[in-house]
Amino acid sequence: MSLVLDSAAQDLLFREARTANTFTDEPVTDEQVQAIYDLVKFGPTAFNQSPLRVVLVRSAEGRERLVQHMAEGNRPKTATAPLVAILAADNEFHEELPALLPHFPQAKDMFFSERPARESAAGLNAALQAAYFIIGVRAAGLAAGPMTGYDAAGVQKEFLDDDHAPLMVVNIGKPGEDAWFPRSPRLSFDEVVTTV
Repeated sequence: MSLVLDSAAQDLLFREARTANTFTDEPVTDEQVQAIYDLVKFGPTAFNQSPLRVVLVRSAEGRERLVQHMAEGNRPKTATAPLVAILAADNEFHEELPALLPHFPQAKDMFFSERPARESAAGLNAALQAAYFIIGVRAAGLAAGPMTGYDAAGVQKEFLDDDHAPLMVVNIGKPGEDAWFPRSPRLSFDEVVTTV
């Protein structure tokens, strides 16, 4: 075995973990979400930037507002998941860089003074953080249902502002009955990796 992580943890995080399409009604607590964030915030990003922002949709009113922007096939599961998170990129993340990168505070102005540079960096690094977030949900013994099938402009207008770009919507909870579609194939090592 070439991995340090034990086999059960590998299964929990990767091999047996799946995108859930149904959930039980068991609640996801604020304490669980905080534990997830407190773990995944340590995932690496460029310049230690932290552009990910998370909007937890808990209220019936908020859920109704969100569901109307979801693609038709995503509406039922978003309507019934115990918790839904909107993951977004903060395009003004650079304002926090002096505190997050104290040994190089000038990075804020040196690299991110222009909005297009910030949007590019925020999109990439928030997507990294979103992936860590999904792994964190799995580490908490929960299932995640990440989706990009929604009206992004509508979600942004309804829940965010012009400085925050939605990346994905994630349903979170304990998997319900018939939660899984059959596992789709993955590319093999030799199809992906080359050595030079």
